[in-house]
Amino acid sequence: MTYDFATPVERCHPEGGWASQKWHRYGDDVLPLWVADMDFRSPPAVIDALQARVAHGVYGYGEVPATLTETLCEWSAHHYDWLIQPEWQQWLPGVVPALHLAALALTEPGDGVLTVAPIYPPFLEVAKRTGRLPQQAMLAAPSTPHGPWQLDIAALEAAITPRTRLLLWCQPHNPTGRVWRHEELAALAELVERHDLWVVSDELHCDLLLDEGAQHRPLAAAFPALAKRTITLWAPSKTFNLAGLTSACVVIPNPALRERFAAATKGLLPDGNVLGLVAAEAAYRHGEPWRQALLSVLREHRTTLQARVATWPGVSWGAPESTYLAWLDMREAGVGDAPYKTLLKEVGVALSDGSAFGCPGFVRLNFGTTASQLEAALSRMDELLKRD
Repeated sequence: MTYDFATPVERCHPEGGWASQKWHRYGDDVLPLWVADMDFRSPPAVIDALQARVAHGVYGYGEVPATLTETLCEWSAHHYDWLIQPEWQQWLPGVVPALHLAALALTEPGDGVLTVAPIYPPFLEVAKRTGRLPQQAMLAAPSTPHGPWQLDIAALEAAITPRTRLLLWCQPHNPTGRVWRHEELAALAELVERHDLWVVSDELHCDLLLDEGAQHRPLAAAFPALAKRTITLWAPSKTFNLAGLTSACVVIPNPALRERFAAATKGLLPDGNVLGLVAAEAAYRHGEPWRQALLSVLREHRTTLQARVATWPGVSWGAPESTYLAWLDMREAGVGDAPYKTLLKEVGVALSDGSAFGCPGFVRLNFGTTASQLEAALSRMDELLKRD
């Protein structure tokens, strides 16, 4: 079956409904390449499953069906070589709530919650929102203009204090696109064990590895000793473009930890989104051909962007190894201290502000859009960045 990733989809209903954060945050003349929301229709199997569920007409309180938990077990075994169990899963409305709930469940007020920047902005807010102590280490910046970011174990070690209890981890990494190497993760695992930390591993982008033949290995699977102290976060939202259906899963092998996390959710989360659960099952059960087609498109877009960055003096990046997000260093591009503001004001392209990720002077660019929309935005950026 062929899928259409080329035709732009109107994200706004002509009568004003169906508001989109991505497309409504800024004016109609702005091309948005910011929030991690693709401009592609979700897999046909997902659309069909949702239409059938909507046609039922009753949307009362639902339960997580056994068919969904079994489907995720099959997906994990096939794609990650990790044999998980249905009872390890708790489905909930989103990964960001899970980050905050983990802090509430696993730490006490005043305990340290450690993050590694640059990082997806909600990570940086968890500690202060939950009355914990924010602690932060930096990744090692690229040693060459277009090299990769690296995990700096020494910096991470230096940030740990006797009050540190929880590490919020991200793999593959948002925003740099890094797929962490086994030796990096081995050093991380040793540090976590030695300091007796809990770990929340956000693996939301794990099904979008861009290098041919790459395979994701969950942190808790690659290092079984960590499984007892790790909460793994998965969701179909990024892979299958289902973010608005608010359906995610925590995977917790340790039964005591599982009970502790579940207890922290009481009264703070609604019951599952019945449409989100239907979409998740359809995506994991039938969405693999669509995912493979998507990966081909994203690889082409990465190549397009790589060629374009090479023509922008003062702009550098490490080509992302995963997902549809590019992390651009614009500190030497001559566009001011807040390049996202300059690009928005001068050429009408909306990117994500690197300051929110812990790195002023950077921007995050979402290339999960059609080739024509990407080219239109890059052409606008040429006006400001390209020099003969």
